[in-house]
Amino acid sequence: MKGNKAIYWGICLGLLGAAPAPVYSAPETEALPVSSQFPSFAGLVESLMPSVVNISTKLKNEESSGEEQSLPEASPEFRRYFENDGRPEALGSGFIIDEKGYILTNNHVVSDAAEIVVILADNSRHQAKIIGRDPKTDLALIKIVADKKLSPVVFGDSDRIRVGEWILAIGNPFGLGGSVTAGIVSAKSRDIEAGQYDDFIQTDAAINQGSSGGPMFNMQGEVIGVNSAIFSTTGASMGIGFAIPSNIAEWVALQLKKYGEIKRGWIGIKIQPYETENSEKPNGVLVSDVTVGAPAQRAGLAAGDILVAFNGQNIINTKDFSRRIAEAEIGSLGKIVFMRAGQKKTAEVEIKELKENIRLPEKPEEIQISRMEGDEYLIPSLGLKLSPLSDKLTKRYGLPPLSGGMVVTGIEEKADAAAKGLKVGDVIIKIDKKDITDIESVKTYVNEAKMENNRPVLVLFQNGENVHFAVLKLPEGDN
Repeated sequence: MKGNKAIYWGICLGLLGAAPAPVYSAPETEALPVSSQFPSFAGLVESLMPSVVNISTKLKNEESSGEEQSLPEASPEFRRYFENDGRPEALGSGFIIDEKGYILTNNHVVSDAAEIVVILADNSRHQAKIIGRDPKTDLALIKIVADKKLSPVVFGDSDRIRVGEWILAIGNPFGLGGSVTAGIVSAKSRDIEAGQYDDFIQTDAAINQGSSGGPMFNMQGEVIGVNSAIFSTTGASMGIGFAIPSNIAEWVALQLKKYGEIKRGWIGIKIQPYETENSEKPNGVLVSDVTVGAPAQRAGLAAGDILVAFNGQNIINTKDFSRRIAEAEIGSLGKIVFMRAGQKKTAEVEIKELKENIRLPEKPEEIQISRMEGDEYLIPSLGLKLSPLSDKLTKRYGLPPLSGGMVVTGIEEKADAAAKGLKVGDVIIKIDKKDITDIESVKTYVNEAKMENNRPVLVLFQNGENVHFAVLKLPEGDN
């Protein structure tokens, strides 16, 4: 009956007639395997399959449910897939990166493994050992010894791939062995809150359980990503998969191969996004704190500086800058261009190695707010007196119609707010991009900055019909 049903549907489709395949031509500059009717990936796949491996592991803890992980806890729809359904074995994917037997895969594929077996495209099986792991990027390097010539991949430049380009994903879904799916790049630079180095490539190519660690190829046969996670409300592929870009993966692989661990660069600053009134353009990042004695402080950087370029390239956002500092050569000098008080300056910062055991400062006391006459409040940390919006104040200062915010009714002459252009009659609308609704919201957001090592706050305020941003420093030791 089941077979008849399959035949029945085949007959129906034949009677209805298949829709003609779309005919298109690619630009002359692109090497796509396009026939006169539709692209065929057969030749490319044949050349790539020997580079991809299946991975089977025996887990250390047989009571473990495997390595299916939610990314992050607050968003269970994001999943890394390496599932074993409660069995003491689990399956994943990987790919050969050189002829000596080094193989790159996801960290979550091998992190809990007591034994790792790599199965090559010719079905030969080889014991593997872990060379190094990097949980921060979810990558791991393993190695096998084979008595045959191996077929390593070629890494491509993931920064150059464009949304809409064809890609191939090869892996070991559900333990079926080498399987290929095709799709396009759906988006770039996705942040799924898996870690501080998030920069995922999104694709609609099917990625399923067991595909973790498998390669994503472009149409030139170059690896441009490592398939790692999917978005799913059911546990199955829904056409939203994520791959770690090859420019991150290749650097991590080289570090693990050379050191067995990752040596990341560090200059000793905390940063946060920075926006100007023209928020459509990249604006650099805001320095919210500088570690005492760190390379950044020795180079003259300070909280409140706006970093706009590093080693000749514009700084796009916080993750872009963090990654570039992390990947900078330890001991080298990095050239940073920054803005301070409207003036462009440069600094040369020595890149030190990031250490994980940095001692954090003690938690400071919360800021104090004093109520003055009526509904006026004094905030010493900002050097401001603020009052809620009212008809009386709107009329007094000729304010435009506003739905929320706090009116500046007083300002200390030496306060940073005065130096940054705030005046009596201005209305503070947001602090650190969060709406100001009352004095408690002001206290909450300034307290957050105080608790984060006394970092500056980003204030959005209205002056007449104009809206401005200002970065306000908090005084040291002020409560």
